[in-house]
Amino acid sequence: MGTGQPDRSILLVGMMGSGKSAVGRALADRLGWELVDSDHAVEQRAGATIPEIFRGQGEDHFRRLERGVLEALPRERTVVALGGGAVASALNREILARKGIQVWLDAPPETLASRIGASRERPLLGDRSGPERVARLAALLRERREAYAEAPIRVCTAERSVGEVASAILKRLSEQEGPQ
Repeated sequence: MGTGQPDRSILLVGMMGSGKSAVGRALADRLGWELVDSDHAVEQRAGATIPEIFRGQGEDHFRRLERGVLEALPRERTVVALGGGAVASALNREILARKGIQVWLDAPPETLASRIGASRERPLLGDRSGPERVARLAALLRERREAYAEAPIRVCTAERSVGEVASAILKRLSEQEGPQ
């Protein structure tokens, strides 16, 4: 991608269902970089799935494991798909600011709910479905919006393909890079 800043890791933040994992894979493939999915890394460290961690040890334990994963992230040539709540903590945001450039993948709650579908593997959604699920996603988004908005790049993913979102991110990154 050029020189200087562009080799900094790209950190994808946003709500569950915003497309972080899929877009992360597309970006990593285009750039020839490694992809790290922070939720998968937490599961590997814990030897358990996220729902199992939440049920067994609770959200606080999950967040401690997540912080350890964030601290170990590479600072360059890596695309990171972060868990939706990773930026909720000010300490995590400080860690992430040192690790790379954050890109907020944004989408309305209705789009998020549609993408997630009826999956019961999202501990923060519980057994909610339909309008209750959309309302819970809207509440989480309100709680996290300010933290997500700290990302210098915001890309709306609603009604866009994974490839279109990846292209938009690369374009915005090159614009930030400026003339070489």
